[in-house]
Amino acid sequence: MIPLKGLLLPFFFLVWWWTAAALQLVNSYLIPSPAAILHTAAVLLEKGILVHHVETSLYRVFTGFTITFFLAFPLAVLLGMNRRLEAYFDPVLNFIRHVPPISCIPLLILWFGIGEASKMAVIILAAFFPIFLNSLEGIAQCDSQLIEVGQSFGFSRKQQFLKIILPASLPAVILGMRLGLGYSWRALIGAELIAASAGIGYMIIEAEELSRPDIVIVGILVIGLFGYVIDYGFLKLTRLLLPWNRKKAEHDSFSAKGAL
Repeated sequence: MIPLKGLLLPFFFLVWWWTAAALQLVNSYLIPSPAAILHTAAVLLEKGILVHHVETSLYRVFTGFTITFFLAFPLAVLLGMNRRLEAYFDPVLNFIRHVPPISCIPLLILWFGIGEASKMAVIILAAFFPIFLNSLEGIAQCDSQLIEVGQSFGFSRKQQFLKIILPASLPAVILGMRLGLGYSWRALIGAELIAASAGIGYMIIEAEELSRPDIVIVGILVIGLFGYVIDYGFLKLTRLLLPWNRKKAEHDSFSAKGAL
């Protein structure tokens, strides 16, 4: 839950916003009042428009994130357990890592068209490296003495991975998943630039073209709210599944937020 201290700044900002709007200290066209934002949100909800856009965006984010995990995690395991292969992959992966996903949109449209595939590709490119790099780091940092103990017991490579490496690297893997989920959500606007007809990103872009800042602000608030709820739910799930890692997860929470 949000601590009461964490609500103070939003509360004071809301009071300032409401007062400035009531006293007409700000341009009501550029910065609509909180009442106008609430009214717009209520209208969008009543007509089912907001729910439709949220459902579409959630589908894209979770589908893209799931595909990304099943691409990034096996590659991290492959390279983490076969460090000699890293020299072959490292230059290519480092090159791709420094290319912003949004710059690939024209090429993705040519390759995949303007359907869902190109939108998923943007989300995958955005979420891949947080998951891959954290998983690789977790596997690489696994205590070599534990592996030696496993080898002395005659563990196969599969047993070493399942009984030693995976449990030891799980906190880093989960941190990478959490970061990747955040990046998937952040890449949504870029993904929905590609000829979308639904989604929160599409709603914001359409509102900008229609000069409706109230809808833009509603879209931004919805993205922030759902991003917060998803991140909080993921953190709670992590603590439930890894109770022994609770203190580390709390510490990593700040790192993850900073990276996001």
